[in-house]
Amino acid sequence: MRNRGGVRVRADAAAKGMMRGLLLACCAALAVAAGCGPSADAPREADEAAEVTEITAAGTAFPNTIGETHWFTFQRKVEKGTQGRFKVRMLVHGQFSEEQIAAGLRRGRVQIGNLSATMTSTLVPEAAMLYAPFLFESEEEADFVYDHFLTELFTSLLAAQSLHLVSWSEIGFHHIYSVTPVLSPADMRGRRFRVSASEASRLFGEALSADVIPLGFGEIVPSLQTGLIEAGENSLTLYVRTGTSGEAPHVTLTAHCFGMSVIVADKAWWDSLADADREIIAHAYPSIAETRRGTREEAQHDLENADSFGITPRWPEQAERDRWAAAVAHVPEQLARAVGGQSRLVLDTIAEGKAAFARQQAAN
Repeated sequence: MRNRGGVRVRADAAAKGMMRGLLLACCAALAVAAGCGPSADAPREADEAAEVTEITAAGTAFPNTIGETHWFTFQRKVEKGTQGRFKVRMLVHGQFSEEQIAAGLRRGRVQIGNLSATMTSTLVPEAAMLYAPFLFESEEEADFVYDHFLTELFTSLLAAQSLHLVSWSEIGFHHIYSVTPVLSPADMRGRRFRVSASEASRLFGEALSADVIPLGFGEIVPSLQTGLIEAGENSLTLYVRTGTSGEAPHVTLTAHCFGMSVIVADKAWWDSLADADREIIAHAYPSIAETRRGTREEAQHDLENADSFGITPRWPEQAERDRWAAAVAHVPEQLARAVGGQSRLVLDTIAEGKAAFARQQAAN
């Protein structure tokens, strides 16, 4: 009996254990159905979270300028267009110097960035030619030459340096700002004139017999305050909106140099993108047509509100501008010899584009 009883006890225990197992299984199933426990979607959701790709965008935009707006547009379009699969790390306010941006692009630490033509010329020397004086007579002529001639050439030159040209980003025509009025090329003789690291800027100042003083952009305002410099050159937006105009209220609208920068991507990264993602990113940064419009509207606004900005603009007559051009007419050739490489090809391409533009205008 004890044996039979022992068997009966063990059987009862086994039955109870099975019941507990069934109850636990039912509870687990109910919890899953109610969304209270781990689900079959959890691994997929974890995979999706892991698939978010961060890309670093780097630039040197100033707050409250059209350049800053363009970068925020880029961020919004990339993240929305990829439905959050790409997240843009925004380092567009000079957190990196241009040298660091260029190095980051080539080492895979920065995926997309904005480089001035001056900085670009350290990688592609021929980019220095874009800042030669008096290459273009008008914005319309410059637009035509860039769109139909220079874009193809510089896409190739940049690709050879492992960079992909995403877009041009217009800065605008450069003019001469000064503490006291500059009315003619003769007024530049001996004047303490700030130049950038660009060879084109230095040769321009020397051709005008100015006292050429190389300074970084951040040194302009304090140098004007101390009298180290009396004049310099820049686009209207960068002159008016960065403090320079407060120390040098006169600006002569020579339009002697067409300022342009590049939006470039690490080519290895660019080529690795899926076609659909590349298409989204390619069109996320405003097109050259959009950056032109925004830059020019901003410059026009600044001129229309010159009094409120405390600046005194002066528009040279065509004959006066011709005298400025004549004073520095030798600089493009001088610059091409100094830069070397395919600089002559750049000048020839611009000349070809200008001729095509003239024919188009004549036909219209």
